[in-house]
Amino acid sequence: MRPPISVSDKAEIPVSDTSPPLVEMTGVTKNYSGITALDRVDFTIRAGEAVCLAGENGSGKSTLIKILAGVEPRNAGTVAFNGTRHETLSPRISADAGVMVIFQDFSLFPNLTVAENIAFSSQLAHSGAFYRGGLSRDLAKKTLERVGVDIPLNARVEQLPVAHKQLVAICRALAMDARLIIMDEPTTALTEREVKSLLTIIRRLKSDGVAVLFVSHKLAEVLEVCEKVVVLRNGAKVAEGPATDFDSASLTRAMTGRDVAETPPDPLDPSAPALLEVTNLAKQGVFDDVSFTLRQGEVLGIAGLLGSGRTELAKALFGLIHPDKGEIRLKDRPVPLGDPLRAADAGIGYVPEDRLTEGLFLDQSIARNVAVGRLDTHDKGAMLDLKGLWAEANDWLKRLTVKHSDPEAPVRSLSGGNQQRVVLARWLATGPKVLILNGPSVGVDVGSKSDIHGIIRDLAREGLGVIVISDDLPELLATCHRLLVMKGGRITDEIAGRDTDETDLGHRLAS
Repeated sequence: MRPPISVSDKAEIPVSDTSPPLVEMTGVTKNYSGITALDRVDFTIRAGEAVCLAGENGSGKSTLIKILAGVEPRNAGTVAFNGTRHETLSPRISADAGVMVIFQDFSLFPNLTVAENIAFSSQLAHSGAFYRGGLSRDLAKKTLERVGVDIPLNARVEQLPVAHKQLVAICRALAMDARLIIMDEPTTALTEREVKSLLTIIRRLKSDGVAVLFVSHKLAEVLEVCEKVVVLRNGAKVAEGPATDFDSASLTRAMTGRDVAETPPDPLDPSAPALLEVTNLAKQGVFDDVSFTLRQGEVLGIAGLLGSGRTELAKALFGLIHPDKGEIRLKDRPVPLGDPLRAADAGIGYVPEDRLTEGLFLDQSIARNVAVGRLDTHDKGAMLDLKGLWAEANDWLKRLTVKHSDPEAPVRSLSGGNQQRVVLARWLATGPKVLILNGPSVGVDVGSKSDIHGIIRDLAREGLGVIVISDDLPELLATCHRLLVMKGGRITDEIAGRDTDETDLGHRLAS
């Protein structure tokens, strides 16, 4: 979690418009079973340039990257690397041209060392079946020195923090003579200090002639780190220009085709009764002496840096972690600790940060993912009232405006924002009294993010108590009546949402 990036962090390496294009795509079109994913898109990036590729989920960003990487063939248009056109592309052709993609999972070998991960692809390309340990260490050391970082060469990657894994992935690309590095959501799991370090490394790469294509939902970072912005919407390029020509509002408008304004939550009724009371909750080594009250109709934010204990606290409230001591009371009735089934029965719902592995049955249908929480209410002895169950599930899909072609389609076919709405629909169908949202807009585009914030405000108006845990400071300020600051496993500050701003809240977290 971090305050806004200062102007001093902005990349200042000028890029000449007369330099030869490193990559030039002209009229590129891609169709999938009659659906146009890219529609006659032109795209150019030059050596030493940082370009933001912006767009909502489904806009065509991933398709463009896959075509550049040689993973997907295009249906029409031309692609040239360093002035040479290629009728067809393959991963080998793209890699030989210096195009490297760093995905969100980094695609590293967790059981291998830092040196082995950095040098593996280069050795495979140049040494065939023979692995040379000394050569790998020398190459890895030189590459780490090139970006100005110091990571133990013998450390196993599985033991590294996220920021170091990302640096290893960048160094692996550089070891393969990368000329264009494509970074997909590179700052999602980084702290403020780690983001600043990454921006420093990007400036260093640019000064060395390496181009960077930056894909991110975090608009403030996009506008600070890139010289140029390219916006896709529904497969077409709808805007392009210097980053200085955009601000968050205009970039959001280009991405969504509409103005997306965040409105503050309605004032909380001062007579609203206490709904959830947490007293002296503690888990050794994780959090300690946590006490707070959530009122009916209140949205309470918990802000904290990674490692502050915020996610562990959320899991403890829902029973996924058993505290060593303390008490949780809902409507003045005790909630059993460490028992998620009884917590759910009491009226507590939990939407996890990682919806793909913790919140959804990816291969099951959209409707089934909603209905699974209501099986007991449609039980007719040895039979299920399937008609009533599916009708209720479909009603929730409509109420939360989940965009889908068929409710029987696998939930994995949905965009991130629609997947998040499915998880919300499942919990709302159970009629919870308190809903805990851990990272409610992680991985969703700006339009869906605004819609989810609207849903949170609507839930509060209906009398639910909502707890929002997020590393997105504007999200907390847009949705929460009150904020708790968490550091080192303790609540260190409490402030009304209307009495703070992004800069102040960021300083409270960092101090």
